[in-house]
Amino acid sequence: MTSHANTHTTATAYRERNVMTASPGELTLMLYDGCLKNVKLMRMNIEKGDVEKVHESAMKAQAILGELMRSLNLQYEVSQELIPLYDFMIGELTAANISKTPEKTDAVLEILTDLRDAWQQAVRIHRQHVMGTGNSI
Repeated sequence: MTSHANTHTTATAYRERNVMTASPGELTLMLYDGCLKNVKLMRMNIEKGDVEKVHESAMKAQAILGELMRSLNLQYEVSQELIPLYDFMIGELTAANISKTPEKTDAVLEILTDLRDAWQQAVRIHRQHVMGTGNSI
């Protein structure tokens, strides 16, 4: 096996271990990170003119948004408020994918960044609370 293959295998194993040991909050944070990554790739590939990679990144980002929607607990008002926001982002990504207009990703990136940052803060606060009380995450 080449050095590159070993590095790839090690990185894959590390990511899998992180996913398997992550709390639900950390998994949600990973989804936001993955979605942001794919929207940024989509925008970059629109600017490069790589239509195939634009579509690939758009589909991945939309799939992640779909998963975030499915994971909502609708007993909470905030979850019900997130549904139209996720729908809006999926619509904007669809429009950007069709029109190949990078500006269509601006609002999505802004919303995702805000949601991701808020979620990261919530995970951090929860972790501090759990460690302070001795409970497991």
